[in-house]
Amino acid sequence: MKIILKILATVLALLLVANYVPGIEVASFYTALIVAVILGVINLIVKPILVILTLPINILTFGLFTFVINALLFWFVATFVDGFSVDWFVPAFLGALILTAFGWVANRLL
Repeated sequence: MKIILKILATVLALLLVANYVPGIEVASFYTALIVAVILGVINLIVKPILVILTLPINILTFGLFTFVINALLFWFVATFVDGFSVDWFVPAFLGALILTAFGWVANRLL
């Protein structure tokens, strides 16, 4: 049940990000649901590998490079999901930042 609520919270966050961040577009609720699931799987599998590979940069930046990894993964998902587009890096960074903050709040509430 918690997983479904977390996915729905991510979908809601994606729809809000698409409305308020110029450069990010989500076609429908169904598209946002697909993006949320794919982003969750990529964050579960690929992100830990990238964090380990970029560990020296993360140590030098006190972990702030993780935000760049989040933005790049957010942008990467937009490349192969129809109906979800991110224009360039800055909207991807802002979208990933807002999505991360919203996910953190949702995890605290759930």
